[in-house]
Amino acid sequence: MSFVKRVDKPWGYEIHFVPEYQPYMGKLLHIEAGKRLSLQYHDQKTESWWLVKGRGKVIWDNPEGELIETELELGKGYTTAIGQRHRLAGITDCDILEVSTPEIGTTYRLEDDYNRPDETEEIRKSKDRGWKKS
Repeated sequence: MSFVKRVDKPWGYEIHFVPEYQPYMGKLLHIEAGKRLSLQYHDQKTESWWLVKGRGKVIWDNPEGELIETELELGKGYTTAIGQRHRLAGITDCDILEVSTPEIGTTYRLEDDYNRPDETEEIRKSKDRGWKKS
């Protein structure tokens, strides 16, 4: 079965390549240079990332709970745990492969450059996932 779905975001876009009914999620994140995702954490989701091209970084909790910045390296995988604060950002335009547990539960946005609300399962189903295009 073939599947692809583009989800526009204020920082770029996502290409979902796994149907939503599967017990996992796969997507390609395209983050524009100088833009960043929200500082967030998930109550039911864990994510792993692989930098495909460009330069990107993650700001995330270290084991002591302090936010640190890590530039993503080609050829390395990165994983965030349930409840761990994190934020991806584009140093240049970049593409990051993300695989995760299903998109369930709530994404709590602690900071967001685009004033988007927390993303609940209900908001996830709505057009533009709770943000307005300018």
